[in-house]
Amino acid sequence: MSRLSVSSRVVLAVGAAIFASYATFAQSPGPQPVPMPPPVVAPADVPYPGTIQLRVDATDLAHRIFTVHETIPVRGGQPIVLLYPQWWPGHHSPVGRADMLAGLIVHAGGKRVEWVRDPVEVFALHVNVPAGADALDVDFQFTSPMEPNEGRVVMAPDMLRLQWTSTTIYPAGFFARDITVQPAVRLPEGWQFATALEAQSKQGSETTFTAVNYETLIDSPMLAGRYFKSVDLDPGGAAPVRLDIVADKPEQLEMKPEQLDAHRALVQQAYKLFGSHHYDHYEFLFSLTNQIGGIGLEHHQSSEDSAIPGYFTEWDRSVDERDILPHEFTHSWNGKFRRPADLWTPNFNVPMRDSLLWVYEGQTQYWGYVLEARSGLMTRQQALDVIAATAAVYDVARAGREWKTLADTTNDPIAALRRPLPWRSWIRSEDYYSEGQLIWLDADTLIRERSHDQRSLDDFARAFFGVDNGSSVIRTYTFDDVVAALNKVEPYDWASFLHSRLESHGPGGPLDGLTRGGYALGYTETPSDYWRSSETRTGTADLTYSIGLTLARDGRISGVQWGGPAFKLGLALGSQVTAVNGVSYTADAIKSAITAAKGSGAPIQLIIKTGDRYSTVNVDYHGGLRYPRLERIANTPARLDQIFTAKP
Repeated sequence: MSRLSVSSRVVLAVGAAIFASYATFAQSPGPQPVPMPPPVVAPADVPYPGTIQLRVDATDLAHRIFTVHETIPVRGGQPIVLLYPQWWPGHHSPVGRADMLAGLIVHAGGKRVEWVRDPVEVFALHVNVPAGADALDVDFQFTSPMEPNEGRVVMAPDMLRLQWTSTTIYPAGFFARDITVQPAVRLPEGWQFATALEAQSKQGSETTFTAVNYETLIDSPMLAGRYFKSVDLDPGGAAPVRLDIVADKPEQLEMKPEQLDAHRALVQQAYKLFGSHHYDHYEFLFSLTNQIGGIGLEHHQSSEDSAIPGYFTEWDRSVDERDILPHEFTHSWNGKFRRPADLWTPNFNVPMRDSLLWVYEGQTQYWGYVLEARSGLMTRQQALDVIAATAAVYDVARAGREWKTLADTTNDPIAALRRPLPWRSWIRSEDYYSEGQLIWLDADTLIRERSHDQRSLDDFARAFFGVDNGSSVIRTYTFDDVVAALNKVEPYDWASFLHSRLESHGPGGPLDGLTRGGYALGYTETPSDYWRSSETRTGTADLTYSIGLTLARDGRISGVQWGGPAFKLGLALGSQVTAVNGVSYTADAIKSAITAAKGSGAPIQLIIKTGDRYSTVNVDYHGGLRYPRLERIANTPARLDQIFTAKP
């Protein structure tokens, strides 16, 4: 054994002293932690014995209550843990509402059996199964939200969304795909429904569906309603694709031939992009409503989508609503069939990890808008205007890029649970969607440039998401898998490319894709038609790039740009602009005042109401109105135009 040097002996002596001090501290007087209870049994990839019978009564529209009965096979004398889903697929976060589960009573052989909630994993319920019992009868209600401030409203007088995550309990200790469930649903008389589940039988207003594994059940929600229409989007196709529409009024179900053609083109353009499908049939569960909450949620063989009631009947006003269907349809390939390895979990109570959401959501955001343009759901000019608006946000209006990387925003769904934030421009919120979109535009144009426009990100989509045509078995991926697939399309240092963009801070946004695409970001005093349409529909005045405010129809401040002119004057969310230069607030009044201030030295005078207090604020801004636009770079390839052009 070699002798220790003097310096090594000193290090060891110091380490021993530190350890001794910690040991002394650990033995100091005061409380010590109570031992934690044993963890809930981890899921194993083995079959659960028997089939769970599930019945959901969804007829109590007045109280918005779903009444549930489950019969769960068990082994007598063996304790069981029942789980209420906590981590919902597509939400990337623990959004389960165990607080809305009520009336839970368990019976075995007709006798009541008590349950006990786990004190740590509160979505877990412990049940001591009596000897001789072969099944538990479980009854409970899901008391769904009555008002939006309680959560997303899912039941209304004329329609409902049934999500099995809210209306099922399942046994711990098994992969979800190893648990078999046979569901049945009772709906209000005369209602129609759509779901990816296959109906087995119908008796009165109750439908029983073919038994499926629990993973498939959770991934197959139902949309039902009084006013219903189903449209075939791929007549004669190998796998039926249907647009299943429920609306507030029957006239809102009607669409014009050119509108139907655009939605059918969406399916064909997706097939031309990916070269595959991974479903037996696909259902767009599309609600046109003000009655229940808006949603855009992906599933493997369906998607939950919503838009304004006038989506078809007020077509010119709904252009900013039309990305929902292309986005969620893309998720059938990216997110459901191919899924980040650390985001996939064996059941719905194992925590998810969101590190690759910039692929899962970011590339889906990219393809969603590309497919929207290629299918004709929006024009090429509107697609350019959307990219301009997105680019401006990350080049100018997302001040939080200074301190927080895009990579870290993938933790936002877990940290914030998608609650409203007061300073989004500084805090950042799930920017992996739209900043991720810009990164994938960057990658697409780089591949096109390096290959002399012989290859593109389309080739990556087909190679990465289009494999195993017809298979619905989930294939997971890692960062290295993404890099390897990109290198097969176009050899390059893609790992460094991605790291530099995921971990950068600016200044300025990731706009290289625009430049290679043949465009530059600029600003004009006139909003694009797309921008104007969005403002008109929502009743907002978006002045982010001038005085740094976004205002609701009544002048309430709904957004303040961190570090902008309004921010520096102390303006914040919740206050209300009641007057502009002595005139009652309107969107036109404040826009006219901003325009007038450009040609004079006079400030813009605002009267602000905050609670029961009024104050006068003088905005010393003279830059005029500013709205983002793309400007063509002369003598460069118009690659953005090529990207948005339909594939033949």
